[in-house]
Amino acid sequence: MGLKSKLHNLKLKYKDKKMAPAFNALHTFLYLPNETTHSGAHVRAADDLKRTMNTVIISLIPCLLFGIFNTGYQHYSALNGFPEEFSLFEHFINWDNFVLGAWTVLPLVVVSYGVGLAVEFLFAVIKGHEVEEGYLVTGMLVPLIVPIDIPLWMLAVAVIFGVVIGKEVFGGTGMNILNPALTIRAFLFFAYPTWMSGDKVWVHGAVEQPDAISGETILGGLAQGKEILTSVGAKGNEIAYSISEAFYGFIPGSVGETSKLLILLGAAFLIFTKIASWRIILSGFAGAALMGLIFNGVVDAGWITESSKFYGLMSTPFWQHLIIGSIAFGVVFMATDPVSGSQTNKGKWIYGFLIGFISILIRVFNPAYPEGVFLAILLMNVFAPTIDHYVVQGNVKKRMKRLKLKTA
Repeated sequence: MGLKSKLHNLKLKYKDKKMAPAFNALHTFLYLPNETTHSGAHVRAADDLKRTMNTVIISLIPCLLFGIFNTGYQHYSALNGFPEEFSLFEHFINWDNFVLGAWTVLPLVVVSYGVGLAVEFLFAVIKGHEVEEGYLVTGMLVPLIVPIDIPLWMLAVAVIFGVVIGKEVFGGTGMNILNPALTIRAFLFFAYPTWMSGDKVWVHGAVEQPDAISGETILGGLAQGKEILTSVGAKGNEIAYSISEAFYGFIPGSVGETSKLLILLGAAFLIFTKIASWRIILSGFAGAALMGLIFNGVVDAGWITESSKFYGLMSTPFWQHLIIGSIAFGVVFMATDPVSGSQTNKGKWIYGFLIGFISILIRVFNPAYPEGVFLAILLMNVFAPTIDHYVVQGNVKKRMKRLKLKTA
Protein backbone atom coordinates (compact mmCIF):
# COMPACT_ATOMS: atom_id res chain seq x y z
CA MET A 1 0.00 0.00 0.00
CA GLY A 2 1.41 3.38 -1.04
CA LEU A 3 1.82 6.44 1.15
CA LYS A 4 -1.12 8.14 -0.53
CA SER A 5 -3.44 5.23 0.25
CA LYS A 6 -2.22 5.02 3.85
CA LEU A 7 -2.81 8.72 4.42
CA HIS A 8 -6.24 8.48 2.82
CA ASN A 9 -7.18 5.60 5.13
CA LEU A 10 -5.94 7.54 8.16
CA LYS A 11 -7.98 10.51 7.01
CA LEU A 12 -11.13 8.36 6.84
CA LYS A 13 -10.34 6.72 10.19
CA TYR A 14 -9.93 10.04 12.00
CA LYS A 15 -12.57 11.90 10.00
CA ASP A 16 -14.69 12.77 13.01
CA LYS A 17 -11.86 12.71 15.56
CA LYS A 18 -10.08 15.58 17.28
CA MET A 19 -6.90 15.06 15.26
CA ALA A 20 -8.68 15.18 11.89
CA PRO A 21 -7.33 18.66 10.96
CA ALA A 22 -3.75 17.46 11.46
CA PHE A 23 -4.18 14.42 9.19
CA ASN A 24 -6.06 16.47 6.59
CA ALA A 25 -3.29 19.07 6.53
CA LEU A 26 -0.60 16.42 5.98
CA HIS A 27 -2.66 14.73 3.28
CA THR A 28 -3.45 17.89 1.32
CA PHE A 29 0.14 19.15 1.69
CA LEU A 30 1.43 16.06 -0.15
CA TYR A 31 -1.50 15.48 -2.50
CA LEU A 32 -4.33 17.42 -4.08
CA PRO A 33 -7.66 16.80 -2.28
CA ASN A 34 -10.09 14.63 -4.24
CA GLU A 35 -13.25 16.27 -2.87
CA THR A 36 -15.41 18.41 -5.16
CA THR A 37 -18.29 20.72 -4.34
CA HIS A 38 -21.79 19.59 -5.26
CA SER A 39 -23.94 22.65 -4.59
CA GLY A 40 -23.89 26.39 -5.13
CA ALA A 41 -22.08 28.50 -7.68
CA HIS A 42 -18.27 28.45 -7.57
CA VAL A 43 -15.51 30.09 -9.55
CA ARG A 44 -13.55 27.45 -11.44
CA ALA A 45 -9.83 28.25 -11.33
CA ALA A 46 -6.53 26.42 -11.07
CA ASP A 47 -5.25 28.48 -8.14
CA ASP A 48 -6.00 27.97 -4.47
CA LEU A 49 -4.56 29.29 -1.21
CA LYS A 50 -1.74 26.73 -1.12
CA ARG A 51 -0.68 27.48 -4.68
CA THR A 52 -0.81 31.22 -3.99
CA MET A 53 1.38 30.84 -0.91
CA ASN A 54 3.85 28.63 -2.80
CA THR A 55 4.11 31.26 -5.54
CA VAL A 56 5.15 33.88 -2.99
CA ILE A 57 7.66 31.44 -1.46
CA ILE A 58 9.20 30.88 -4.91
CA SER A 59 9.69 34.65 -5.26
CA LEU A 60 11.47 34.69 -1.88
CA ILE A 61 13.86 31.78 -2.54
CA PRO A 62 16.43 33.94 -4.44
CA CYS A 63 16.55 36.37 -1.49
CA LEU A 64 17.07 33.45 0.89
CA LEU A 65 19.90 31.94 -1.17
CA PHE A 66 21.56 35.33 -1.59
CA GLY A 67 21.26 35.93 2.17
CA ILE A 68 23.03 32.64 2.86
CA PHE A 69 26.03 33.60 0.72
CA ASN A 70 25.99 37.20 1.97
CA THR A 71 26.12 36.03 5.58
CA GLY A 72 29.41 34.27 4.96
CA TYR A 73 30.76 37.07 2.78
CA GLN A 74 30.08 39.81 5.35
CA HIS A 75 31.58 37.72 8.16
CA TYR A 76 34.83 36.82 6.41
CA SER A 77 35.22 40.26 4.83
CA ALA A 78 34.78 41.96 8.21
CA LEU A 79 37.46 39.68 9.66
CA ASN A 80 39.96 39.72 6.80
CA GLY A 81 39.24 43.05 5.12
CA PHE A 82 37.12 43.73 2.04
CA PRO A 83 38.73 42.75 -1.27
CA GLU A 84 40.32 45.55 -3.29
CA GLU A 85 38.92 44.12 -6.52
CA PHE A 86 35.69 42.25 -5.92
CA SER A 87 35.07 39.02 -7.83
CA LEU A 88 31.59 37.52 -7.65
CA PHE A 89 32.63 33.87 -7.90
CA GLU A 90 35.89 34.18 -5.99
CA HIS A 91 34.78 36.33 -3.06
CA PHE A 92 31.00 35.83 -2.85
CA ILE A 93 29.73 32.60 -4.39
CA ASN A 94 32.10 30.13 -2.76
CA TRP A 95 31.87 27.11 -0.50
CA ASP A 96 33.06 28.81 2.69
CA ASN A 97 30.43 31.55 2.47
CA PHE A 98 27.70 29.01 1.72
CA VAL A 99 28.59 26.68 4.60
CA LEU A 100 28.74 29.47 7.17
CA GLY A 101 25.59 31.08 5.81
CA ALA A 102 23.62 27.84 5.71
CA TRP A 103 24.77 26.90 9.21
CA THR A 104 23.51 30.27 10.48
CA VAL A 105 20.41 30.99 8.35
CA LEU A 106 18.76 27.57 8.03
CA PRO A 107 18.20 27.19 11.81
CA LEU A 108 16.19 30.43 11.65
CA VAL A 109 14.03 28.90 8.90
CA VAL A 110 13.59 25.64 10.83
CA VAL A 111 12.57 27.41 14.05
CA SER A 112 10.24 29.77 12.20
CA TYR A 113 8.39 26.98 10.40
CA GLY A 114 8.58 24.44 13.22
CA VAL A 115 7.21 26.67 15.96
CA GLY A 116 4.75 28.54 13.74
CA LEU A 117 3.20 25.43 12.20
CA ALA A 118 3.04 23.75 15.63
CA VAL A 119 0.93 26.67 16.87
CA GLU A 120 -1.22 26.49 13.73
CA PHE A 121 -1.82 22.74 14.20
CA LEU A 122 -2.57 23.23 17.89
CA PHE A 123 -5.22 25.86 17.22
CA ALA A 124 -6.70 23.80 14.38
CA VAL A 125 -7.10 20.78 16.67
CA ILE A 126 -8.48 22.81 19.59
CA LYS A 127 -10.92 24.83 17.48
CA GLY A 128 -11.78 21.95 15.14
CA HIS A 129 -11.06 23.69 11.83
CA GLU A 130 -8.76 22.80 8.96
CA VAL A 131 -5.11 23.86 9.05
CA GLU A 132 -4.74 26.86 6.76
CA GLU A 133 -1.77 27.57 4.53
CA GLY A 134 -1.35 31.22 5.49
CA TYR A 135 1.74 30.59 7.62
CA LEU A 136 3.67 29.12 4.70
CA VAL A 137 4.65 32.62 3.57
CA THR A 138 5.01 34.04 7.09
CA GLY A 139 7.37 31.21 7.98
CA MET A 140 9.65 32.18 5.10
CA LEU A 141 9.40 35.94 5.66
CA VAL A 142 10.37 35.86 9.33
CA PRO A 143 13.95 34.53 8.87
CA LEU A 144 14.52 37.10 6.12
CA ILE A 145 13.64 40.16 8.23
CA VAL A 146 15.60 39.43 11.42
CA PRO A 147 19.30 39.93 12.27
CA ILE A 148 21.46 36.94 11.48
CA ASP A 149 22.52 36.14 15.06
CA ILE A 150 19.14 36.54 16.78
CA PRO A 151 18.95 33.82 19.49
CA LEU A 152 16.70 30.99 18.39
CA TRP A 153 14.72 30.99 21.64
CA MET A 154 13.88 34.68 21.13
CA LEU A 155 12.70 33.90 17.62
CA ALA A 156 10.55 31.02 18.90
CA VAL A 157 8.90 33.22 21.55
CA ALA A 158 8.24 35.94 18.99
CA VAL A 159 6.75 33.47 16.49
CA ILE A 160 4.35 32.15 19.12
CA PHE A 161 3.31 35.70 19.99
CA GLY A 162 2.92 36.71 16.36
CA VAL A 163 0.84 33.72 15.33
CA VAL A 164 -1.41 33.78 18.39
CA ILE A 165 -1.86 37.55 18.82
CA GLY A 166 -1.33 38.60 15.23
CA LYS A 167 -3.59 36.04 13.59
CA GLU A 168 -5.37 33.38 15.64
CA VAL A 169 -7.15 35.77 18.02
CA PHE A 170 -8.71 37.42 14.97
CA GLY A 171 -9.98 34.12 13.60
CA GLY A 172 -7.04 32.76 11.61
CA THR A 173 -5.89 33.20 8.03
CA GLY A 174 -7.87 35.81 6.14
CA MET A 175 -9.19 37.48 9.29
CA ASN A 176 -6.06 39.15 10.70
CA ILE A 177 -5.77 42.94 10.52
CA LEU A 178 -1.97 42.94 11.05
CA ASN A 179 0.69 41.25 8.98
CA PRO A 180 1.81 38.28 11.17
CA ALA A 181 5.47 38.47 10.10
CA LEU A 182 5.63 42.15 10.98
CA THR A 183 3.87 41.48 14.27
CA ILE A 184 6.67 39.02 15.05
CA ARG A 185 9.33 41.57 14.15
CA ALA A 186 7.63 44.30 16.17
CA PHE A 187 7.55 41.99 19.19
CA LEU A 188 11.27 41.30 18.81
CA PHE A 189 12.09 44.99 18.47
CA PHE A 190 10.19 46.09 21.57
CA ALA A 191 10.94 43.03 23.71
CA TYR A 192 14.61 42.59 22.79
CA PRO A 193 15.75 45.96 21.34
CA THR A 194 19.49 45.31 21.80
CA TRP A 195 19.23 42.35 19.42
CA MET A 196 17.29 44.30 16.78
CA SER A 197 19.26 47.54 16.46
CA GLY A 198 22.78 48.91 16.68
CA ASP A 199 25.83 48.02 14.61
CA LYS A 200 26.67 44.62 16.13
CA VAL A 201 23.70 42.47 15.12
CA TRP A 202 23.84 42.53 11.32
CA VAL A 203 27.06 40.61 10.70
CA HIS A 204 27.55 37.08 12.00
CA GLY A 205 29.99 37.02 14.90
CA ALA A 206 29.99 40.76 15.58
CA VAL A 207 28.29 40.28 18.96
CA GLU A 208 30.86 37.70 20.10
CA GLN A 209 33.83 39.54 18.57
CA PRO A 210 32.96 43.26 18.83
CA ASP A 211 36.60 44.36 18.58
CA ALA A 212 37.25 42.31 15.44
CA ILE A 213 33.98 42.75 13.52
CA SER A 214 31.92 45.86 12.89
CA GLY A 215 28.50 45.33 11.40
CA GLU A 216 27.56 48.94 10.79
CA THR A 217 24.87 49.33 8.14
CA ILE A 218 24.45 52.14 5.63
CA LEU A 219 21.43 53.49 7.48
CA GLY A 220 23.24 53.40 10.79
CA GLY A 221 26.21 55.26 9.35
CA LEU A 222 24.07 57.90 7.62
CA ALA A 223 22.07 58.43 10.81
CA GLN A 224 25.35 59.29 12.55
CA GLY A 225 26.35 61.72 9.80
CA LYS A 226 29.03 59.49 8.25
CA GLU A 227 29.77 59.31 4.52
CA ILE A 228 29.29 55.56 4.46
CA LEU A 229 27.63 55.42 1.01
CA THR A 230 30.14 56.56 -1.60
CA SER A 231 30.79 56.11 -5.30
CA VAL A 232 33.91 54.05 -4.57
CA GLY A 233 32.80 51.79 -1.73
CA ALA A 234 34.78 49.73 0.76
CA LYS A 235 38.51 49.24 0.36
CA GLY A 236 40.50 47.07 2.73
CA ASN A 237 39.42 47.74 6.32
CA GLU A 238 37.39 50.86 5.53
CA ILE A 239 33.68 50.80 6.28
CA ALA A 240 32.02 52.24 3.19
CA TYR A 241 29.75 50.90 0.51
CA SER A 242 29.18 51.86 -3.10
CA ILE A 243 25.85 52.47 -4.81
CA SER A 244 26.22 49.26 -6.79
CA GLU A 245 27.00 47.25 -3.64
CA ALA A 246 23.86 48.66 -2.01
CA PHE A 247 21.75 47.77 -5.08
CA TYR A 248 23.13 44.29 -5.62
CA GLY A 249 23.12 43.54 -1.89
CA PHE A 250 26.75 43.07 -0.84
CA ILE A 251 26.10 44.95 2.41
CA PRO A 252 25.16 44.10 6.02
CA GLY A 253 21.50 43.91 6.96
CA SER A 254 18.70 41.49 7.68
CA VAL A 255 19.06 38.15 5.91
CA GLY A 256 16.85 38.83 2.89
CA GLU A 257 16.60 42.61 2.65
CA THR A 258 19.92 43.57 1.08
CA SER A 259 19.66 42.65 -2.63
CA LYS A 260 17.38 45.20 -4.29
CA LEU A 261 17.93 43.50 -7.65
CA LEU A 262 16.46 40.19 -6.42
CA ILE A 263 13.65 42.03 -4.62
CA LEU A 264 12.68 43.79 -7.86
CA LEU A 265 12.81 40.48 -9.73
CA GLY A 266 10.54 39.00 -7.05
CA ALA A 267 8.19 41.96 -7.48
CA ALA A 268 8.05 41.42 -11.24
CA PHE A 269 7.28 37.72 -10.71
CA LEU A 270 4.49 38.46 -8.19
CA ILE A 271 2.98 41.11 -10.45
CA PHE A 272 3.15 38.78 -13.47
CA THR A 273 1.39 36.02 -11.53
CA LYS A 274 -1.15 38.60 -10.24
CA ILE A 275 -0.37 37.75 -6.62
CA ALA A 276 0.87 41.22 -5.61
CA SER A 277 -0.68 44.59 -6.42
CA TRP A 278 1.49 46.75 -8.68
CA ARG A 279 -0.45 49.76 -7.43
CA ILE A 280 0.80 49.27 -3.87
CA ILE A 281 4.38 48.66 -4.99
CA LEU A 282 4.52 51.65 -7.34
CA SER A 283 2.79 54.05 -4.94
CA GLY A 284 4.96 52.83 -2.06
CA PHE A 285 8.16 53.75 -3.92
CA ALA A 286 6.57 57.03 -5.05
CA GLY A 287 5.65 57.98 -1.48
CA ALA A 288 9.17 57.24 -0.26
CA ALA A 289 10.73 59.23 -3.11
CA LEU A 290 8.48 62.22 -2.44
CA MET A 291 9.31 62.27 1.26
CA GLY A 292 13.00 62.06 0.37
CA LEU A 293 12.58 64.97 -2.06
CA ILE A 294 10.92 67.06 0.62
CA PHE A 295 13.81 66.45 3.02
CA ASN A 296 16.33 67.26 0.27
CA GLY A 297 14.46 70.52 -0.34
CA VAL A 298 14.60 71.39 3.35
CA VAL A 299 18.38 70.85 3.36
CA ASP A 300 18.88 72.81 0.13
CA ALA A 301 16.87 75.70 1.60
CA GLY A 302 19.31 75.86 4.51
CA TRP A 303 16.72 75.11 7.17
CA ILE A 304 18.83 72.21 8.47
CA THR A 305 22.56 72.59 9.12
CA GLU A 306 25.26 69.95 9.23
CA SER A 307 25.29 70.17 13.02
CA SER A 308 21.77 68.74 13.18
CA LYS A 309 21.48 65.08 14.09
CA PHE A 310 18.98 64.68 11.24
CA TYR A 311 21.26 66.11 8.56
CA GLY A 312 22.84 62.82 7.44
CA LEU A 313 19.62 61.11 6.35
CA MET A 314 17.82 64.32 5.32
CA SER A 315 20.64 65.21 2.92
CA THR A 316 20.74 61.71 1.41
CA PRO A 317 19.53 61.95 -2.22
CA PHE A 318 15.91 60.84 -2.42
CA TRP A 319 16.61 58.00 -4.86
CA GLN A 320 19.24 56.52 -2.56
CA HIS A 321 16.57 56.03 0.12
CA LEU A 322 15.01 53.44 -2.20
CA ILE A 323 18.11 51.23 -2.35
CA ILE A 324 19.15 51.28 1.31
CA GLY A 325 17.43 49.69 4.27
CA SER A 326 14.38 47.46 4.13
CA ILE A 327 11.92 49.68 2.32
CA ALA A 328 12.09 47.73 -0.96
CA PHE A 329 11.61 44.38 0.77
CA GLY A 330 8.76 45.69 2.93
CA VAL A 331 6.88 47.36 0.08
CA VAL A 332 7.17 44.37 -2.27
CA PHE A 333 6.62 41.39 0.03
CA MET A 334 4.70 42.75 3.03
CA ALA A 335 2.74 45.83 2.09
CA THR A 336 1.16 43.76 -0.69
CA ASP A 337 -0.32 41.24 1.76
CA PRO A 338 -3.85 40.77 0.35
CA VAL A 339 -5.36 40.24 3.81
CA SER A 340 -4.02 43.16 5.82
CA GLY A 341 -3.72 45.65 2.94
CA SER A 342 -6.34 47.78 1.19
CA GLN A 343 -8.77 45.98 -1.09
CA THR A 344 -10.03 48.76 -3.38
CA ASN A 345 -7.94 49.99 -6.31
CA LYS A 346 -7.97 53.63 -5.22
CA GLY A 347 -7.36 52.53 -1.65
CA LYS A 348 -4.25 50.62 -2.75
CA TRP A 349 -2.77 53.80 -4.21
CA ILE A 350 -3.38 55.70 -0.97
CA TYR A 351 -2.29 52.80 1.23
CA GLY A 352 0.99 52.19 -0.61
CA PHE A 353 1.82 55.89 -0.90
CA LEU A 354 1.38 56.50 2.83
CA ILE A 355 3.55 53.47 3.66
CA GLY A 356 6.44 54.84 1.61
CA PHE A 357 5.92 58.40 2.85
CA ILE A 358 5.77 57.44 6.55
CA SER A 359 8.68 55.01 6.19
CA ILE A 360 11.14 57.75 5.25
CA LEU A 361 9.62 60.05 7.87
CA ILE A 362 10.33 57.51 10.62
CA ARG A 363 13.76 56.71 9.13
CA VAL A 364 14.90 60.32 9.34
CA PHE A 365 13.42 61.40 12.66
CA ASN A 366 14.27 58.26 14.62
CA PRO A 367 18.07 57.93 14.39
CA ALA A 368 18.06 55.25 17.10
CA TYR A 369 16.02 53.02 14.77
CA PRO A 370 16.67 54.31 11.23
CA GLU A 371 14.31 51.91 9.48
CA GLY A 372 10.63 52.71 9.53
CA VAL A 373 9.04 50.60 6.80
CA PHE A 374 7.87 47.81 9.11
CA LEU A 375 6.29 50.20 11.58
CA ALA A 376 4.73 52.14 8.70
CA ILE A 377 3.18 48.99 7.25
CA LEU A 378 1.74 47.95 10.62
CA LEU A 379 0.29 51.43 11.06
CA MET A 380 -1.33 51.37 7.63
CA ASN A 381 -2.60 47.81 8.26
CA VAL A 382 -4.73 49.35 10.98
CA PHE A 383 -5.98 52.14 8.72
CA ALA A 384 -6.52 50.02 5.58
CA PRO A 385 -10.21 49.26 6.39
CA THR A 386 -10.80 52.98 7.02
CA ILE A 387 -9.24 53.89 3.68
CA ASP A 388 -11.40 51.34 1.86
CA HIS A 389 -14.50 52.53 3.72
CA TYR A 390 -14.10 56.11 2.53
CA VAL A 391 -13.22 54.99 -0.99
CA VAL A 392 -16.42 52.92 -1.15
CA GLN A 393 -18.50 55.70 0.37
CA GLY A 394 -17.05 58.14 -2.15
CA ASN A 395 -18.05 55.83 -5.00
CA VAL A 396 -21.56 55.46 -3.55
CA LYS A 397 -21.98 59.24 -3.34
CA LYS A 398 -20.83 59.67 -6.94
CA ARG A 399 -23.34 57.07 -8.14
CA MET A 400 -26.14 58.59 -6.10
CA LYS A 401 -25.31 61.98 -7.58
CA ARG A 402 -25.43 60.56 -11.12
CA LEU A 403 -28.74 58.86 -10.32
CA LYS A 404 -30.28 62.12 -9.11
CA LEU A 405 -29.12 63.92 -12.25
CA LYS A 406 -30.71 61.24 -14.45
CA THR A 407 -34.02 61.27 -12.58
CA ALA A 408 -34.17 65.08 -12.35
